[in-house]
Amino acid sequence: MNFSMKTIAGALAGLALAASAAIAADISGAGATFPAPVYAKWATTYKGQSGVGLNYQAIGSGGGIAQIKAKTVTFGATDAPLTKAQLDAAGLAQFPTVIGGVVPVINVKGIAPGQMVLDGATLAAIYQGKISRWDDPAIKKLNPGVNLPSQAIAVVHRSDGSGTTFIFTTFLSRIGGDWKSNVGAATAVDWPVGIGAKGNEGVAGNVAQTGGSIGYVEYAYAKQNHLTYVRMINKAGKTVSPTADAFKAAAAGADWSAAAGNGFYIILVDQPGDASWPISATTYILVYKQPVDPAATAEVLKFFKWAYANGDSLALGLDYVPLPEVAVKAIEGSWHQIQGSGM
Repeated sequence: MNFSMKTIAGALAGLALAASAAIAADISGAGATFPAPVYAKWATTYKGQSGVGLNYQAIGSGGGIAQIKAKTVTFGATDAPLTKAQLDAAGLAQFPTVIGGVVPVINVKGIAPGQMVLDGATLAAIYQGKISRWDDPAIKKLNPGVNLPSQAIAVVHRSDGSGTTFIFTTFLSRIGGDWKSNVGAATAVDWPVGIGAKGNEGVAGNVAQTGGSIGYVEYAYAKQNHLTYVRMINKAGKTVSPTADAFKAAAAGADWSAAAGNGFYIILVDQPGDASWPISATTYILVYKQPVDPAATAEVLKFFKWAYANGDSLALGLDYVPLPEVAVKAIEGSWHQIQGSGM
């Protein structure tokens, strides 16, 4: 299924009902752009079946965390999971929804999707400005036989507080040489080089319009906007492409039942396995354990319970990986801590 950025924006705009038109039962949420395409798909189908709409603002993980803490939305969404200590301090519960992958995308004339291969160290060097041209020896070594132009690399990164950035910089911190000590991993970092763009859609648009550029986006944005993705060398030393199966392979070793005790804090980057995509992640929902409006929070849980039961094909159609049954059981079992959940 291929959709343009305009299609995604239109779908999200259609879900975001004006306050004057919103009905009391509609669900309000804000946060990560990483899962926005699948939330939009789920919401359209769910409203047709239940009559309950979704007003979801795709403003980035940092914004989602801020809005749920300010109690201006019923749920926040983030790709950067909060630790148990952070959750307890804020009185929040956290649970994952789907698994996806962050993918480097490029705009280099003559290079087809999947033709270029990079590894973590080279990617980190590009984002630190240590590698500044596409025909650098380090890139040529990884791509024998590929006609690489003597062109400056235009680095694009997120400008907003971003869970996608957290995933990307966590990966670079683990295997990117001195990235951890010089830049670090967070939803927002002090980027050594490059220009910023807002949201996954902003990075995708900037890369599409800028010759010689490189960026990082959730794979659905790369696929829907026909961007040239890069293959990666994973922890096992294998060259892999970004696919739902590769994202699933990265999550294969996750202990979901044990994770329930720490707010499902799971990091899926740089996982073992020949087939694992190295920049995989799950994305999360945040709700209050003692919500101001228990009925509204109960509607949030009903929506995601429906999505777990009925939304797998819609997720797979956008190259997200549904959570395994053991994870869903652990998540729904954790909802008893949320007042008004009925669990």
